[in-house]
Amino acid sequence: MTSAPEPTTPILNRARFVVTVIGIVWSVLALRLVQLQWWQQDRFADRAEQQREFAEEVMARPGDIVDRQGRLVATTLTMRSLYVVPSRISKPWTVANSLAEILDLQADSLFEKMAERHRHFLWVKRRLTTAEVDKVKELKLPTGSWGFRDEYRREYPQGVVAAHVLGLRDIDGVGRGGIEEGLDHLLGGAKGKRKLARDSRGRVIEILDDIEEPPLPGQNVQLTLDLVVQLFAERELDALMTEWKPESCSAIVLNPKTCDILAMATRPTFDPNHPEKASADAWKNRAIADIYEPGSTFKPFVVSYGLDQQVLHKSDMFDCEHGQYRMGRRLLHDHHRYGTLSLTDVLVKSSNIGMAKIGERLTNDRLCAAANLFGFGRKTGIELPGELPGILRPLQQWTGYSTGSIPMGHELATTPLQLIVAHAALANGGMLLRPRIILPPNSDSTAAVRQISETTVSPEVARWLVEVPMQEVVTRGTGKRARIPGYNVFGKTGTAQCISPAGGYVHGKYISSFVCGAPVEDPQLLVLVVVNQSSVGGETFGGKVAAPAAAKILKQSLVYLRISPDEHLLKAAAKWKDDPPE
Repeated sequence: MTSAPEPTTPILNRARFVVTVIGIVWSVLALRLVQLQWWQQDRFADRAEQQREFAEEVMARPGDIVDRQGRLVATTLTMRSLYVVPSRISKPWTVANSLAEILDLQADSLFEKMAERHRHFLWVKRRLTTAEVDKVKELKLPTGSWGFRDEYRREYPQGVVAAHVLGLRDIDGVGRGGIEEGLDHLLGGAKGKRKLARDSRGRVIEILDDIEEPPLPGQNVQLTLDLVVQLFAERELDALMTEWKPESCSAIVLNPKTCDILAMATRPTFDPNHPEKASADAWKNRAIADIYEPGSTFKPFVVSYGLDQQVLHKSDMFDCEHGQYRMGRRLLHDHHRYGTLSLTDVLVKSSNIGMAKIGERLTNDRLCAAANLFGFGRKTGIELPGELPGILRPLQQWTGYSTGSIPMGHELATTPLQLIVAHAALANGGMLLRPRIILPPNSDSTAAVRQISETTVSPEVARWLVEVPMQEVVTRGTGKRARIPGYNVFGKTGTAQCISPAGGYVHGKYISSFVCGAPVEDPQLLVLVVVNQSSVGGETFGGKVAAPAAAKILKQSLVYLRISPDEHLLKAAAKWKDDPPE
C-alpha cells in the first residue's frame, strides 16, 4: 500500500501564512476589545451620554414696553403648554381622542405620535388658553402621564395702535420690526439652558432635570410716544382713509424743542397680536421708509437759508410773470396768475415761479448747502430699524434744470420723518435735532445733547419764517383749513406728483402733505400728515386733503396737553364763518 505524497513546500508556506494572518487579526481585535472594555470605557460612556443629552435654550421673559406716561403697550404673558409621556399611557387612542376634541387637534395624528410607546416626552399643544387648561385638568388623565410647562407669549394690549413703532415677536421670541427688533438686545434678556434627552432619531424623549442655567429677564423700555396723542393720530388716519381712499398715509407728532416723537402712525396697518391676518402692504412703516418729493413743504428751507446768507431780504419783491415764466428751455406755471409778490407771499401763495427766481439768485451751490444743512439725503438716526435716507444727489449731478426744480421741492426725495425733523429746526429757533422714540432712564430731556449740527439758520431767521410767512399760510393762504380757534397756527402745504419707478412721474397721482404747529409764539407741537395717491377728488392738494386731518390731530393734542388757547383769539375766530378756505 503506497503512502500519500507529502505536500509540496509552497503549499505549506501559503497555509502557514494564512493561519498567521488570521491569528494576527484576531489578536488585534482581542487587544482592541480589551482596550475598549477596560482602558477607554469611561471616555466612550461619556461620549454616548453626550450624544443622548443636549442642552436646550430656555427663553427669557422679554421686558415690557410702555409709553411716556407708563401705559403698557407691549407685555409678556406666561402661558401653559401641555405635554404627555407616551410610555406611561396605556390607552393612547382614548387619551388622544379626548385631547383632540377639547384642543381642536387632529386625533389621528396625535394618536400616531402617542402610539410610539418608547417616547417619554411629547408636546401636545403649546400656549394654551385658560379655558383649554381648565378642560385638560377636567379630563383627569393618569398621574405621571402628562403635565404643563410654562412658556411666554407676547401680548399687545392696544392692538393696532402704534403697531409699526412696536413691531412684534414671532413664535420663537425673536423681535421683528420696530422697537422689538431695534432694541431686542435689551428687551430680549439672556437665555438660560436645560438638559433634554433624545433618542437615536434626535427626538426628545425626556427632560432630565430642571433648568441648568436660569434665564435673565429682559429690560423694560419706555417710549417717547404718548398713547393718547397716538390714538388721535390713528383715528384721523382711519377717517382720512375712509374719505379719500388713498393707497397709504402716515402721521407724525413731535415736540420741536426736544424732537421727542409723541405719535407715529401709518395706514395700512396690522395687529401684532394676529400677524397672520396682515396684508402684504401693511408691514411697512411709511413714516420712516416712504420716499417722496416734498413739494412746497421744502420751500421754507430754501427761503430761510437765503435770508441767513443775506442773498435774500425780507423786503424783496418777485415778478411772478402772471403765471408763466420761461427758465431756459422750461416754461414754468403757477396755479394762479400772480403778478409781483413779496417774499412772504411767495411762500403764502406757494408760487413756483417765485421760488424758481429765488433758486436763480441762490444758485445750485447754495441750494445744495441748504438741503444738506437741514438733513436731507441722510438718516435722522431714530432708534427704529428700516429708516431710509431719502435721495439728495451730489452737487456735480445737478443741472440748470435743478436750479428751478429744487426750490419747488422736486429732484430730491425725503421721508416723512426727515421732513418734520427739518421743520422742527425752524420751529425751535434753528437747531437740527436727532429725533428719538426711546426715553432713556434718567435722561437729560434738553435738546442740546442731541444736536446734529450747531445751527441751521439764525434764531431770528427761523422765528421770522414761523411767525410771518408760515403763520400767514394758515391765516390767508393755502392752509386755511388748518385754522384752530384760540391758537395761532403756522404751517405749509405740499402737493407733488408721484415718482415712477421707471423714471419721471406717474400722471394723475399725487402726494398730498401738510405740516403745522402751534402756538406760533412758542411752538410746543408739530404735526405732519402725508397722503399717498388719493383715489377720489382729482388733483388732491395738500391744503385740501392733508391739512384738515393735521389740524384735528394738532387741536386735540393741544387740548389734551393743556396748552391753553388765547381768549382774544377765540373771540376773533367767530369771523371765520364769513371767510371760507380757498
